[in-house]
Amino acid sequence: MNEEVQFYIDEAQEGMDKAIHHLQVELAKIRAGKASTAMLDGIKAEYYGALTPLNQIASVNTPDARTLVIQPWEKAALNAIEKAIINSNLGLNPSNDGTMIRINVPPLTEERRRELVKRTKGEGETAKVSVRNIRRDANEAIKKLQKDGVPEDMVKDGEAKVQQITDKYIAKVDEVLAVKEKEIMTV
Repeated sequence: MNEEVQFYIDEAQEGMDKAIHHLQVELAKIRAGKASTAMLDGIKAEYYGALTPLNQIASVNTPDARTLVIQPWEKAALNAIEKAIINSNLGLNPSNDGTMIRINVPPLTEERRRELVKRTKGEGETAKVSVRNIRRDANEAIKKLQKDGVPEDMVKDGEAKVQQITDKYIAKVDEVLAVKEKEIMTV
């Protein structure tokens, strides 16, 4: 296969890997009944006048499956962290004891589980769209090579290879979603 065609195939695969990784990062933020430090990844607290991610101003731990403990490096950050968690719309009630913040993660209701599954599927659809866009871009780049003198059969082979890779990554998205859905629906 032509080196230029192979370059675009490799580039497409790399982009699709990133789409899957992004999906996994986003799904980690969706809680599945168990306490997870990833639940707080998107939260930023006001710290010396700047919005700062929680993990940069405090240690976040899960001593058990239903509890999150946030221990700020400085006590002055406690109230800002508590306020950020309350304003995050995660439905968590932080309890501030003056040295650390404890969050008891309530068990999910059936309705809430269904909402989370819907959100999970939305993230999956976004990942699939990303994968398809990468396929389109790769195919367009490969077709342009034909105008530059690359034989038509090599272009067709390249497009077929990109389609194989796309199918593999779409299946991978479905796999990741199925695992997360099962995790959410398990009581």
